[in-house]
Amino acid sequence: MKVLILGGTTESRALAAALDTVQGIETVTSLAGRVAEPKLPVGETRIGGFGGPDALAVWLRDNAIDVVVDATHPFASTIAAHAEQATRATSVALLVLTRPPWTAGEGDRWTSVASLPDAASAITPGSRVFLTTGRQGVHHFSSVDHSWFLVRAIDPPTGAVPPHMTLQLSRGPFDVDHESMMLAENRIDLLITKNSGGDMTRAKLDAARAASIPVLMVDRPTRTGSTPTVFDVAAAVDRLTDR
Repeated sequence: MKVLILGGTTESRALAAALDTVQGIETVTSLAGRVAEPKLPVGETRIGGFGGPDALAVWLRDNAIDVVVDATHPFASTIAAHAEQATRATSVALLVLTRPPWTAGEGDRWTSVASLPDAASAITPGSRVFLTTGRQGVHHFSSVDHSWFLVRAIDPPTGAVPPHMTLQLSRGPFDVDHESMMLAENRIDLLITKNSGGDMTRAKLDAARAASIPVLMVDRPTRTGSTPTVFDVAAAVDRLTDR
């Protein structure tokens, strides 16, 4: 069985590594190529977009793919939609592997917003904002001239940026001690992040709770259709080996 993993996440790399030990399953992981130096998975890798759902469908046929596993970031809505369309057109099976979303607990001061523009509109003037939504979304905050931003990303933003901003280029994971110190040193009074889920980037939320810092949490885009979905690598491996 030949499996295309739409990757770029910790879960996609773990899945490729797990399937590498399973006889009878061959994998190729596709990375979008938006990070300059991506972490590469075990096994065959392709880098770059497919050129839309029709081109992806052709690629699936030409490469005799049996199953597509969408293990992309929960906010990668474009490739998710293209995967649904292409697999439907080719009758290739589709499985979604995604992290469970975070949920607020006792002591959390979260406000849910539907989008990055909504988050930008909700910032109280004079705020000191820790922005961790990725480099591609920073331009949504470029018109916010009444607050200061600490922007953390792996690579620099390519579009417009807020006029009052410090850029921190780094790759996690970070622990709670690190995040707590960073919040205190920069006098952060508002955290803006996407509901990515998972443990790799949760420490900033735990640090914000401990410091009683409010959080603007951007909700995930809604997936269409009824694609089978699993929330951990072991469940994905079970589905694929059963198949």
